[in-house]
Amino acid sequence: MTEPDRPFAAALWMIGSILGFSALAVSGRALAGSLDTFEMMLYRSLIGVLVIVTLASATGRLAEIDRRRLGVHVLRNALHFAGQNLWLAALALIPLAQLFAVEFSYPILVALTAPLFLGERLAPMRLLSAAIGFAGILIVARPFGADGLSLGLLFALLSALGFAGSAIVTKRLTRGTTVLCILFWLTVLQSLFGLLCAGWDGRIALPPAAALPWVLLMGLAGVTAHLCLTKALSLAPASVVTPVDFLRLPLIAVIGMLFYGEPLDAWVLVGGAVIFAANWLNLWSEGR
Repeated sequence: MTEPDRPFAAALWMIGSILGFSALAVSGRALAGSLDTFEMMLYRSLIGVLVIVTLASATGRLAEIDRRRLGVHVLRNALHFAGQNLWLAALALIPLAQLFAVEFSYPILVALTAPLFLGERLAPMRLLSAAIGFAGILIVARPFGADGLSLGLLFALLSALGFAGSAIVTKRLTRGTTVLCILFWLTVLQSLFGLLCAGWDGRIALPPAAALPWVLLMGLAGVTAHLCLTKALSLAPASVVTPVDFLRLPLIAVIGMLFYGEPLDAWVLVGGAVIFAANWLNLWSEGR
């Protein structure tokens, strides 16, 4: 099969992405009291630069890194940087399972916008999936309930917009740009954005010695997750790849319960299941 038509291989790569993003959440929660989100992104991205340059040198693939389509790389990473910082901010404000459930609205946004930006087919099933998914988001967020739309939920929803835009642009980049080149500019540009935002006031906090293992885990988990996600997007349409990421929800719900004492909120699980069903419907339709 041609590379754009390998959904099973893409799903296998997404398993690595799921584990990486789950480890990223755990490390981000551990670092919340020591570093702000911009500082986390700075150190995480610098570790990523070292990993990618070392990998490229060891495999003799430095020539793959070029400055072609640099503007597209900047756009992709600006969207991701905004989404990731909002996600890290929400991480300290709402339960892990709720954050992940709301974040999973981004495949719906990808499915709706992929025909406009990627030339993928807009089938009636995608519209139905989007409507069902939106209902799931309302169940999770409950913006009209007693608590209303909290700041953490708002950050989570806005982060989903950033991730959807990033996924769309990443898919465009995979058409003619290698995964290694995409990841190089990901880590370099995220480091630059992190440095500018963390140092705007002239002060950048250094992580305490006790936090260094978490910083290292965040850096390695981040680059691994993006390596796997970018590879998956190079093997199958974006609207097929992104729903596989829903396996993170039950995993992170268990992590939140076991390590942080977060209760298994029935509404979050029901809403997450509805969002998952919407995206699975879209996945099934695409596969058919």
